[in-house]
Amino acid sequence: MRECSLHGVFSISLFPSIPSAVELAKLLCDRVTVSKFDVVSYLKAPELITTFDEHRVSPNFKFGVLYQRDGQLTEEDILGNNQESQEFKDFLSVLGGTVQLHGFTGFRGGLDVCHGQTGTEAIFTSFHGRDIMFHVSTKLPFTESDPQQLQRKRHIGNDIVAVVFQEGQTPFFSDLVKSHFLHCFLVVRRIQREEDGEGAAYQVCVTAREDVPPFGPVLPDPPIFTDLREFLLTKLINAEISCCKAQQFRRLELRTRSSLLDNLKAELTNRSQVMMGDPLQSVVSSSEGVRGVPEGSGGFIENFKVKCLIPNKDLGSCLTQSYCMFHLLLYACVFREQSECAVTPLRPSAGRERPLAAHCRSPR
Repeated sequence: MRECSLHGVFSISLFPSIPSAVELAKLLCDRVTVSKFDVVSYLKAPELITTFDEHRVSPNFKFGVLYQRDGQLTEEDILGNNQESQEFKDFLSVLGGTVQLHGFTGFRGGLDVCHGQTGTEAIFTSFHGRDIMFHVSTKLPFTESDPQQLQRKRHIGNDIVAVVFQEGQTPFFSDLVKSHFLHCFLVVRRIQREEDGEGAAYQVCVTAREDVPPFGPVLPDPPIFTDLREFLLTKLINAEISCCKAQQFRRLELRTRSSLLDNLKAELTNRSQVMMGDPLQSVVSSSEGVRGVPEGSGGFIENFKVKCLIPNKDLGSCLTQSYCMFHLLLYACVFREQSECAVTPLRPSAGRERPLAAHCRSPR
């Protein structure tokens, strides 16, 4: 569907007979109005469909990190910080490790790793198979003559989620940083674990735009952590995934998905027609240079006949090739509803015919 992908599991006991593809589709979604589905006869179709279905799934994330000192209430003040306190450095070590950007080969999150135009170092980590790059405001280039620090805001303002590390008791307001993309802030403050005691803990609060759906893990009560890393990184990843469902990103995603779906349909239709030997489509595909389709190809069926009927062919080689093509044909036939596919009998060059015929009928 253009809006989303639907998945379902049905018990075979629900049906008096094996259902058709249309019946299953309508059972899954009552908005389906098609009367039939076209046959897809392309062996790599599952890979193409999976790629389309997972086009939004990314193992990489990038988040902004802002440093708010006590008394700072404007965007200019926050983005103008250059010095890092020891508390802020300790917090950055919770997020990840410091990496040199020059020559960095991992996920760079839009940072320059060749010419140093986005600073010399950054905070990076890998978390449960996901690479995360942090755009730390104090590590991005500082321009003395620019009070807005556009070099810094260009990266952090294009992130979807940002972390704000606070010092002191000055509150943070989500509208301090003007951005069309930032939809969620995780605000972290370091506090003493116990009164007059040693050690420290972190207090966390979350603010997001109204159209961002709730996301976990849920903040405990009170929201204080002595071991912050696991919770914070999980919360950041889930925050971005949830923010993508907000109205602004939803519209962009719908346009992208619709375009990709049209391209997928066109490619599957084209390759299926070439596979089954559509004369016109074969000519068009050859002229356009479709990948994996030799010029002048007559399609799978015609090539199969040629392989089986070619004279002076070694019997063992012919049998091996026919066996492989036979299984490919079965794969294609299993998707053809209410149809019958027959393999042309093998005619070896030895003179005596040895028919190798198979029929594949889909259930009615």
